[in-house]
This record gives sequence, structure tokens and C-alpha cells, in this order.
Amino acid sequence: MSASASSFDLIGVGSPIMDLLAQVPDTFLTTLTGAKGGMVLIDAVEMEAIVTRLEHHPATVAGGSAGNTAVSAARLGLRTTFLGKLGNDTTATAYRAHFTSAGGDVSRFKYADLANARCVSLITPDSQRTMRTCLAAAMTLGANEISTADFKGCRHAHIEGYLLFNRDLANAVITAARTAGCTISIDLASFEVVNAARDWILAQLRLGIDVVFANEDEIHALFPGIGQDYPALARRLAEFGGLAAVKIGKDGAWVARGAELHRIHPVPSPTVIDTTGAGDAWAAGFLYGYLRGWTPLASGALGSRLGSECVRHLGPAIPVSHWPELHAHAKLLSN
Repeated sequence: MSASASSFDLIGVGSPIMDLLAQVPDTFLTTLTGAKGGMVLIDAVEMEAIVTRLEHHPATVAGGSAGNTAVSAARLGLRTTFLGKLGNDTTATAYRAHFTSAGGDVSRFKYADLANARCVSLITPDSQRTMRTCLAAAMTLGANEISTADFKGCRHAHIEGYLLFNRDLANAVITAARTAGCTISIDLASFEVVNAARDWILAQLRLGIDVVFANEDEIHALFPGIGQDYPALARRLAEFGGLAAVKIGKDGAWVARGAELHRIHPVPSPTVIDTTGAGDAWAAGFLYGYLRGWTPLASGALGSRLGSECVRHLGPAIPVSHWPELHAHAKLLSN
């Protein structure tokens, strides 16, 4: 689909989740099941149990993996919309207002008469985040609610990996996006996602995914046995025919496509407050360049800049006052 024929450059697909951000000692995590640094789905009862044990009231900010990417993409200037299910409460109203204020379109959200999804992000002194998510309204989005019309007029669909916990929904989304003529990217989201859906991911890679984002834990779960050779892991992922972006945190990233292999250098951050959403911001920068026809190297450079900016602040949102500098950086890279 040409840019002139499309209403939107990008549609994010995932769960519109409000993040509750709390800084905790490592000992707090010993009271939880699941590994440090991962994401586990919980119910409303367990969510309240965790929140009530926090020493301080958590900060609240709009989140969700694809939601974070979509917001940053909109801030950069991409025409952006979103497919996901909001609740019917003050949290949902706040989420919608946040998306609109970033310049995003809210016409493709769906709604349920339930509480909105929330995620408590537990940030330890090493700045790593461990997440526990109650999907609530977002979890009720069903495969039968997805149609090609949801993707009409969109050039590119960016799908968060957490959607893969609902295999029928994931199938409906990717089929509708392909039918509508979208190019597609998937962020693998977490090693738990890859462990639960590795067969689905590999099958879809064989069918064709244009861009795949993975971090160290996710790429190891997808291709066990290759070890720490990230250039080899990026090449392995690119063998399926798409563009592979393997993010390795403060050490940058590797991007592979066909015979191409690019080392994406990190942008050092003077302070690291919180890594929540850094990978989502990286994906937004990369997709901005990708959809503007930039080289993988330039796209990755913008991704690194946004990721570096994101970790300097609490939560996944880059403050509004910092975007003019990021726009100037993007303009330099486009030349």
C-alpha cells in the first residue's frame, strides 16, 4: 500500500495497559512467583495484593508494549492509530486522552464494560523491571471482533508479542493485517512469550514477517544453542526473509537483512532511571526510519537514540519537552 493511499502509516495492535510504576528492593521479588525481569499475567485479586504491599503509592502512566511504540511513533510524526480494547472506567479515559495528546488516532479502539488493563512494573535498584499484568478488559478482545476493516488504510501493523498468549486472536490479527495489505512487524515482548509460542512464531516467520524485534532473552529462547553470538543470531532470524533487529540493551543492537549485517551502536545514557519501555521506544525509532525508507543503519541509530532517552525517565513515556531535540536528531539522520 502506497503512503498516498493510506490513512495511517502505522497501526499498533495489543493491550492498552495503564502502567503502575514502583521502585522496590530485590527482596520484594522473592514474594512473587516467576523470574526477575519477566512478565506474568495475574488476576485482579493478585494485582491488589501486590499494590497494597508496596511501600509507596505507584506512579501511573499509559503503557502496553505496542501502545508505547505507537505513542512514540506518533510523537515522531507518523500517522498512527491503535487496535486494542479499553475498559469503561477512569483509567480507560486517561489512557485514551494520553494517546490523543500524543497525536494518535483513537477511532479503532474497541471497548468493554469492565475495568481497564493494568500492569505493575516493579523496578529494582539495577533499573530492571519485573512486570505483573492484569489484562481485564483487554483480555476480552476476541478473534471474532477482528476484521480486515480494522486495518483498512494502514500501511504497517506493529503487533506486540503478548498477543500470542491468545493464539486465536493472534491468528485473526495477522491474517486480517495481511489481507488488508499491511506490512507487519512483531516485537517478541518477553522470553515467556517465546517459550509459550515458539512454534507459532517460527510458522509465521516462514509465512513472512517484514520486521522482527527481539532482545537478548527472547532471541536465546527462539534459537537456543547459538550462545552469545548476536551477529549470528541476527543472521539466523533474517534467514526467514525479513528484517531482524536484535537488541542487546546498553550494548546496542544488531540488524540483519539478507546479506546485510549492521552493528547499531548504543547511545550512552548519563543516568539510567528505569528501563521500562526502552525496547518499545527503540522499535518506534526504527519503524519511523523503516517507514520513511531509511537504511537499516539510520533506522537503528534513531532507535538507539529513543531507547537511550527513554531510560532516563521513570516509565515508558519520553517527556514532551524532550521531543524537539529528538525531532532534530531524526532530521539529521534523514539527510
